[in-house]
Amino acid sequence: MEASRGPILFRCDGTEEFGWEPLYQCLSLAAALQRRRRGTHFLSYLDPLSLAQTIHRGNNDWIAAEQSIGEGRDLDQTIRQVRRLNAAAVVVAGKSVDSDYVRELRKTGTLVMLFDSTAGAKHPADLIVNPFLAPTRKAYKPDASTQLLLGHRFALCRGIFRRQRTIRAVEPPQPYRVLVAMGDDDHAGQALDRTRELLEMPKIGKVSIATRTHHPRYEEIKDLAGESDGRVEIVTELKELMTRLVRVHFALTSGDMWSLELCVVGIPQLILSQTDHHARNGKKMDEECVATYLGDSDKVPSAELHAAVELLLTDEKERKGMTRCARNLIDGRGPDRIVNGMEIMLHTPSRKQAAFVGLPTLRIAA
Repeated sequence: MEASRGPILFRCDGTEEFGWEPLYQCLSLAAALQRRRRGTHFLSYLDPLSLAQTIHRGNNDWIAAEQSIGEGRDLDQTIRQVRRLNAAAVVVAGKSVDSDYVRELRKTGTLVMLFDSTAGAKHPADLIVNPFLAPTRKAYKPDASTQLLLGHRFALCRGIFRRQRTIRAVEPPQPYRVLVAMGDDDHAGQALDRTRELLEMPKIGKVSIATRTHHPRYEEIKDLAGESDGRVEIVTELKELMTRLVRVHFALTSGDMWSLELCVVGIPQLILSQTDHHARNGKKMDEECVATYLGDSDKVPSAELHAAVELLLTDEKERKGMTRCARNLIDGRGPDRIVNGMEIMLHTPSRKQAAFVGLPTLRIAA
């Protein structure tokens, strides 16, 4: 293996307090990096600890973080791991990251890539990625040396969705099936509450809930499935999700990473957002005609959801239009394009020379 092909370190957390979305974003990117023969290491603070098995299952190494990202001596531990691994790049994903944190990481000489879906601060990273449709380029204020990868071409997507893209070429036969996929951070428990509302509609034959076993209301969801006479099922494994993707008629989502992944398959969607950046993404998806954005989940009553579902189920042309627009917008190659951008920056002459001699790129005066 070339001396320049050092491993990639991911600094991200997965906890109920700060959310699990950054962790799963990094896992999607790590899978694409492994196809380029890059070693992947996760420095993560996890809750529950069973998430470590998810990291290892993807052939990644896990290093237990002593504190949450940006807190206490977390920066010192991250820098130690960068130097110990001689990492070619460090990928940072978290809401608590500030400019000073990124600047200190860049002083190590490693490439610093940052997931930023808010454009709330000016970060001096080498590479900034927004895997959502919004905000757009105008909202960011990057340094002169910072590269931006934004928009639908860089949407993260797991391989399972790309594989089902060709299988779901036409809409499945009735009875109507619904996929409730409120994402990795369903803190409001909308998956449970909205499923109950969907069950009140006689047109809907079955509801599949795609969720994680660490969902805060997972036990309540299991009880609902047990009392539904087979109308509700829980899907927690990707292998189980494969068969459901080609059988559902529409999905109820929150405008997060799952929403864009479902676009790859071409599944019509109704969106109930729970955060500001997911709301911006949901509105943009509505503008692109790939989904119907209903609004903030706390402000959309049951009657409004029922009306939206009834309208979607009775309008076959609308569903077909959503399917066509969604498949044209998101092709599922976003992770590969992000990796291409990283590789281009890692193979600049200065970085290749530094990797060959085994020394970090000098960024500050001696």
